Amino acid sequence: MFKGKSILGLITARGGSKGIPRKNVKELAGKPLIQWTIESARDSVFIDRLVVTSDSEEILSVSRGLGCETIQRPSCFAQDESSSMEAILHAIEVLSPSYDYLILLQPTSPLRKTSDIDGILESAITSNSEIMVSVSKLKTHPMFIYEIHNGYLRSFQPQKEQLRRQDMPPVYVHNGALYVAEVAKLKAEKSFNGPTAMAYVTDGLINLDIDTLEDWKYAEFLIEENL
Repeated sequence: MFKGKSILGLITARGGSKGIPRKNVKELAGKPLIQWTIESARDSVFIDRLVVTSDSEEILSVSRGLGCETIQRPSCFAQDESSSMEAILHAIEVLSPSYDYLILLQPTSPLRKTSDIDGILESAITSNSEIMVSVSKLKTHPMFIYEIHNGYLRSFQPQKEQLRRQDMPPVYVHNGALYVAEVAKLKAEKSFNGPTAMAYVTDGLINLDIDTLEDWKYAEFLIEENL
């Protein structure tokens, strides 16, 4: 709890993973991937309740073994075309009592720290944000990104005049590590996007989102090097 606001921490972990089989329970540097997120969230001074939602009994069993509360996600919300928002709203519906804020934590950001979690919660609640999402600065500006049409390069964001790199406004992208929202707002909007969403800019290891085997190997390297 922070400033009188109750906070639910929710970890979403679907069983099916085509890129990296059994990704959420695969061992990263000696412990299941999901354990990295459970441990960092469990040490938060603000989260009142931490829950893992999954359709996989293996993931639920591993999570319970780590002392984390779990709920079974209905299989209809765990298909390839299913959105994580369906699982989030299901968890909100079945968990009691209700909470003022929810923070979504995805296992694919294992290098997120407890200080990152408490940092965004403090920032969101202090500023009375309805929604706050962690973002990282893009190294490559969209003006330097191209599409290919019939073999020809076409600027993704055509401009009359090519600006110098130093004159371009910075642009950001969701890094997948931290999503915070008022529960009432989330139930109404069913999205972490929208005009009221505020940015929580992060840099460093938190920005690593494991999606491919290359990402996995890079995470192992960073952990081994203690970077």
